[in-house]
Amino acid sequence: MTTIRTVAAHEVVQTAFPRPVTEADELAMAVGRAIDAALSRFSHEAGQHRHPSAHRMREFASTVLTEELRDIDLEVSEGQREQILTEVDGVLRAFRRSEVYGLPRPKSRLIVIDGVAGVYAQPDYWNERDRFYEMKSYNAVPPPPDVALQLQLFQLAFSGLSAFLFCIDRHAVPVAATVTPLAPLTPEETRTTLDLAYRVALEKGIEKVVEYVDNPRVHYQRPAPS
Repeated sequence: MTTIRTVAAHEVVQTAFPRPVTEADELAMAVGRAIDAALSRFSHEAGQHRHPSAHRMREFASTVLTEELRDIDLEVSEGQREQILTEVDGVLRAFRRSEVYGLPRPKSRLIVIDGVAGVYAQPDYWNERDRFYEMKSYNAVPPPPDVALQLQLFQLAFSGLSAFLFCIDRHAVPVAATVTPLAPLTPEETRTTLDLAYRVALEKGIEKVVEYVDNPRVHYQRPAPS
């Protein structure tokens, strides 16, 4: 049996860009998770030709938001909650008009580095052929460093596919959606991202038996030091 140490892509990003989490950050992340969950269900049901309604998806997002806020023990006022759900309405409308609506989420892939380290990576949507999309519910163009690293890991995992950053800025009036193509990774970006992922996986990873991993795998060998 072959064992490797594995981490998720977000662990690599958090290690590279650590920062204290404020209450505002916690709220933003809770809202983001509620939106992501609603859009994922919205897209899945549309892909299954179930004709989901935006109203039902808003109610689903509201339920997820309640659970997320309870998990982090954070209270918001009724006015603040209504403002959040108004943003959700705008996001749902923009999403329905986008090219991503109805697309499924890909199964996570395992980046195997030098046969001993691994990173699980899973972008939000793909067309099951030649492109994937990572979505942010805020304007992330140009991508800040942590988002750029996350995207680079996804590009390594889904090499050969065109990569797109899909942003729905829930803070804009009206809510605005953009799809931005990403340039292929340069050899230097590939090397530095693999080096970082390798170090984090060996330091923080959980040991897995490769033969028992049923995720698609993509293998990389880092260049030997010169």
